[in-house]
Amino acid sequence: MNNYNRHRAIAVLLSFIFAGLGQLYNGHIIKGLIIIGFSVIGLIVIVVSAVFIAYCLIMQALTSLWFLLSLSLFLLSILFIGVIGIYSILDAYKGAEQ
Repeated sequence: MNNYNRHRAIAVLLSFIFAGLGQLYNGHIIKGLIIIGFSVIGLIVIVVSAVFIAYCLIMQALTSLWFLLSLSLFLLSILFIGVIGIYSILDAYKGAEQ
């Protein structure tokens, strides 16, 4: 495995571990920090919406508006994190080519 392929593999692995790390490894600091910021915001939203879901489950309010909004926000946040992760991996792979 030559250095070129090794650098791409490391960048992809780092982005797989946490979105944005591959960009930092490739030297794209601003892009990496932006991706990390969006990932952290997404993770915070997941945790907050999970707390609201747990509260609704404890209070047996499964038909309440709060439960439905929290569940929707939770699922959208998971989708958001997935899209950011896939973008980060692909961008780290392309960024290592340059």
